[in-house]
Amino acid sequence: MRVLVCGQWADRVPGLDFKRVNGGLLVQDRDLGMVTEADLRVVTKRQPTEQELRDALFCWKVAKFVKSNAIVYAKENMTIGIGAGQMSRVYSAKIAGIKAGDEGLEVKGSAMASDAFFPFRDGIDAAAAVGITCVIQPGGSIRDEEVIAAADEHGIAMIFTDMRHFRH
Repeated sequence: MRVLVCGQWADRVPGLDFKRVNGGLLVQDRDLGMVTEADLRVVTKRQPTEQELRDALFCWKVAKFVKSNAIVYAKENMTIGIGAGQMSRVYSAKIAGIKAGDEGLEVKGSAMASDAFFPFRDGIDAAAAVGITCVIQPGGSIRDEEVIAAADEHGIAMIFTDMRHFRH
């Protein structure tokens, strides 16, 4: 048996999040960030519509609370598909589409949020294949130009938040 004696119990340690991992402890900044419309940067030729922008901000908030690699599809202020916890972001995107389809929900015209940047264009190609029309993501990949070009090729509006939500 082990007994831990400590001082007064604190509700939370501000700003830090602790996770036990095999043989150690992961200490990371707590994800307290939120974005507003004023924080966003449209990086594609096509601007999002007002509804796409509302849906993008909505699914960005949802993605914050989903295990990484999180992909969230939303339409008309409703989550319609979530893919998470995969080794590959593109598989999370495919799973979100499968879940939407399984529930009989129409993906075409939806927004998609990714909790971290797209390292390759394949996630955008997968989104286009199911009818996503707007993507919100942090940006910051060394291949951002390639990913933006893929969005432009598919006529998808892409928004950068410059903030990452990555839940371990």
